[in-house]
Amino acid sequence: MIKQAVILAGGLGSRFGNRTACMPKGFIEIDGIPMVERSVIKLIESGVENIIIGTGHCNEWYDRLAEKYNCITTVKNENYENTSSMGTLEVCVPFLKGDFLLLESDLVYDKVGLKVLINDPRKNVILASGQTNSEDEVYLESASDGILLKVSKDHNRLGKICGELVGITKLSLDALKAMNDYYVSHRAELPKLDYEHAMEAVAEKERIYMRRIEFYAWTEIDGEAMLDRAVRDVWPRIKENEAIHEIRREVLLNPGPSTTTDSVKYAQVVADICPREMEFGNLMEQVRDDLTAFVADPDEYTTVMFACSGTGADEALVSSCVPPQGKLLVVDNGSYGSRLAKIAEIYKIDMTVFKSSTYEPIDIAKLEEEFKSGKYSALAIVYHETTTGLLNPLEVICPMAKKYGMITIVDAVSAYGGMPMDLKKLGIDFMAATSNKHIQGMAGIGFVTCRISELEKQKSWPMRNFYLNLYDQYQYFCETKQTRFTPPVQTFYALRQAVIETKIETVEKRYERYTECWKIFVDAVKEIGLKMLVKEEHQSHFITAVLNPETDKYCFEKFHDYARSFGFTIYPGKLGNINTFRIANMGDIRPEEMKRFTVVLKDYMRSIGV
Repeated sequence: MIKQAVILAGGLGSRFGNRTACMPKGFIEIDGIPMVERSVIKLIESGVENIIIGTGHCNEWYDRLAEKYNCITTVKNENYENTSSMGTLEVCVPFLKGDFLLLESDLVYDKVGLKVLINDPRKNVILASGQTNSEDEVYLESASDGILLKVSKDHNRLGKICGELVGITKLSLDALKAMNDYYVSHRAELPKLDYEHAMEAVAEKERIYMRRIEFYAWTEIDGEAMLDRAVRDVWPRIKENEAIHEIRREVLLNPGPSTTTDSVKYAQVVADICPREMEFGNLMEQVRDDLTAFVADPDEYTTVMFACSGTGADEALVSSCVPPQGKLLVVDNGSYGSRLAKIAEIYKIDMTVFKSSTYEPIDIAKLEEEFKSGKYSALAIVYHETTTGLLNPLEVICPMAKKYGMITIVDAVSAYGGMPMDLKKLGIDFMAATSNKHIQGMAGIGFVTCRISELEKQKSWPMRNFYLNLYDQYQYFCETKQTRFTPPVQTFYALRQAVIETKIETVEKRYERYTECWKIFVDAVKEIGLKMLVKEEHQSHFITAVLNPETDKYCFEKFHDYARSFGFTIYPGKLGNINTFRIANMGDIRPEEMKRFTVVLKDYMRSIGV
């Protein structure tokens, strides 16, 4: 797994003259986006979590970019005027923890090159192209086994031209150390050594290979003539190539699965791998730790993962977490609270159901009276009722349950990852969630985040279940980095990418985006004159249940088909005899898309006289 990248951006860009006197050349725009920012976006889409930018000239521009993308770390080469790319790479060395991608800042390139390097099984690989006629070529010569021999702008220095240097390379820490050692030992006579010549010097010992893509679309932009060529010839090719791989955009306004990014979808296209290999075990371990860290301290909590839906995670939760002779209190104020009760019933768990309104807040005083009875060892409750969009006040309920000695069991399937949560502060012991809602991954992985001290108590309990046994799955993974049964391999790669994108956006910013979309929709509902099931102050900002308009002309199926014709998928309500439709604003949905949907909504309602 390639988690890090370095972008070398210390140069003066002097060949651009006045254009780069007060701006780094990496910020020259192609089609409205700076070259370096486009590179950052492509690296993120390729699964890179941490991008180190080695800066120099006008470093404050990169510092501002780092404020926009929190995955960026900037490191200034204070001696950038007297050194070259190797001097900038040297200052980045302390920040590198494993294999990484090395890029130049002034590149425009087809992102397929990143995928080719990442998927190449060799550790050290230089990306090369065929002939470009760019008039600033850096030529490469390789041996018959592909190992780099020579790098030069002078083709006469090479015995044979095997490709042209693109400026994107995959390197190991061992190769980096060898390059840096070479630079340090030759600094006196070669202060302006470029990284490619350091690679040449260590290539045979470290086995640095060349990987050629014959008709690869790319260019370095090092002056006005190269910029003109890029805009005229190269960028249109890149746009065309990348457009071929674009996936038709469908905006899912249903409560899940959620709309995902193309990069999450493409993350599933990986080499076949046995899930018993350590490489995959390490991936699952990283995913587990990241899922935990979104809501809790990984030293106190852990996450147990299953191949299942959110309902499967709920079943693991309820069937595993109630003590053998314990009694469960289930709060039922919607379809998913009812589902928790149904699971408990099937497993013959001693249980009482606390019924509450599906659209009004829970009567906290009445619930506490139930707690005071002292009959219960565990509480099961839904954080966000997907049926209606009602958000239950767990910050009050769970600490109260803990006060009366109860284990707290929470279905947070449609809350996790969409809003800031701290399980310890909320008083939650066990929380169920899934890969396909706010985390914006693909469906197929359910998980339970557990307070470790409470999970360990289950070791001595008799098993009620088998496949979904929480403690057995936890213990086996701790010992082997494997799940007991076959995991959904490709779905885990998609989830890893979704986690990366969540970390970069942050849960806080994601909640702000969801809230903005929710406000746009709610304002439109009010403008039309439709009524919402749940009062605004009690809504989650994730789902809005709207009462069907009071006209015989309304037909949900026709409304659904009309919305679908514009690329929007909507979902009906699920609430007994109350007829509603639900609009979710979770997943990779943008405010501008919600605005477009409100136009569709208004047009349809107008067509039926509303």
